Amino acid sequence: MVRLTASLINMSAQKHNPVRDWELDLRGYRIPVIENLGATLDQFDTIDFTDNDIRKLDKFPLLKRLKHVLLSNNRIVRISENLQENLPSLESLILTNNSLKELSDIDPLGTITTLKYLSLLGNPVAAKKNYRYYVIHKIPSLRVLDFCRVKEKEREAAAKLFKKKKSQPAQATAAGDKTKAKTFTPGEKLTPVKPVPSGPPKQDIAAIRKAIANAKTLEEIDRLNQLLKSGQIPGTNAEPRKASAGKETNKRKDHFEEEEEEEEDEEEDKNHSSAPKRRATSEKEEEMETV
Repeated sequence: MVRLTASLINMSAQKHNPVRDWELDLRGYRIPVIENLGATLDQFDTIDFTDNDIRKLDKFPLLKRLKHVLLSNNRIVRISENLQENLPSLESLILTNNSLKELSDIDPLGTITTLKYLSLLGNPVAAKKNYRYYVIHKIPSLRVLDFCRVKEKEREAAAKLFKKKKSQPAQATAAGDKTKAKTFTPGEKLTPVKPVPSGPPKQDIAAIRKAIANAKTLEEIDRLNQLLKSGQIPGTNAEPRKASAGKETNKRKDHFEEEEEEEEDEEEDKNHSSAPKRRATSEKEEEMETV
């Protein structure tokens, strides 16, 4: 294999071809990569890369004059997407006997609006179904494909064929949208959840700030600290309620104690009143026994 260097370009044959274009002949050098074509100084209409080992059609510098590129009998498997930018005048591209396999490998050529002549004979892609219609549809500027003129009937057939193929997936997706089950899809039409405020309410915060501002001595500050630790809010009715609740419980206890004392007194009075009666009855019984 030989690198494509500036010296090789200068040593190669430069001639007028049969159509009177200025041509650079780089045939049969077993060149693996396209490079250093800036050394041509954009002086050629045609560059012939036939019978080399090029695998990628890329790395062209800006060559405004170049119109024809011959790449038969190489091993090209990929085409660059920026050919239109670097070769704005490209009209014919001969890729006979290369290794392009899929129809999608030809898609980068669709951006070349100046391309008129294309040959893909001897590539595996040429055996694909609807290959010719696909290329005609993809590259509307083509006049000759595989050395056969593109007819108007072929353009119409290609347009109908690939418009149908484009519409079929769209119809299938539309039908699928109608019949698909109502399942939950994350993030679809979710109602925004309002954040729940955490912490004490605004009124309590205002009361705490007011109490802190009014505290003037260390004792008052300690008292506030103790109230806050116990969960009480200074300046609210929490403390008086607790005090009143304590008083009520004390009153209830006192009331129950008084009622118990009254019951005990009543029982004692009953016992005292029944004692003389028992004595009188016992004396009467004794007198009756003596008689």
